[in-house]
Amino acid sequence: MQLWVGLGNPGPQYAMHRHNVGFMALDVIAEMHGFGSVQKKFQGWIQEGRLGSEKIILLKPATFMNESGRSVGEAMRFYKLDMAALTVFHDELDLAPFKVKVKNGGGTAGHNGLRSIDRHLGPDFRRVRIGIGHPGHKDRVTGHVLGNYAKAEQDDLIQMLGAIGAEAEWLAEGRDDRFMSDVAIRQQG
Repeated sequence: MQLWVGLGNPGPQYAMHRHNVGFMALDVIAEMHGFGSVQKKFQGWIQEGRLGSEKIILLKPATFMNESGRSVGEAMRFYKLDMAALTVFHDELDLAPFKVKVKNGGGTAGHNGLRSIDRHLGPDFRRVRIGIGHPGHKDRVTGHVLGNYAKAEQDDLIQMLGAIGAEAEWLAEGRDDRFMSDVAIRQQG
């Protein structure tokens, strides 16, 4: 069993924020792969399903970004999972918009959701980094991260999320390179 966590903030006013792209990715995976209905659990919302032979629990913490680790820690303890079972989908300032990269472990790069999970569980988890680009100056970061995707970005956003959903089975199998490669190929088409 694996736990896949999407980072975001709860509430309709945040739904289209760049900071909520982790929530968006999980929603698309659940929809494309016929995951079960949403249940309220672990201070968040979960959906259960399968990707290939792997059972996957999707979790969207409802704790707000800076307390995500509470929700994730609760789910990890309940299912008695080790860190190898955890994958976190999150926005990444240091990647070009709509680029998708996977890495294991690492720092938090100032991301409050990652910082919270690191504080509760440690840094050794797989991350699906979804590029939102840097606005150019640190004074503009908060407005950029907490801003909605622009109308001009909608097609690229939909294409990227669709590619993540379509290729998610590679992630479930632990074939991160194949996942990244196939997502990039789909985005070119």
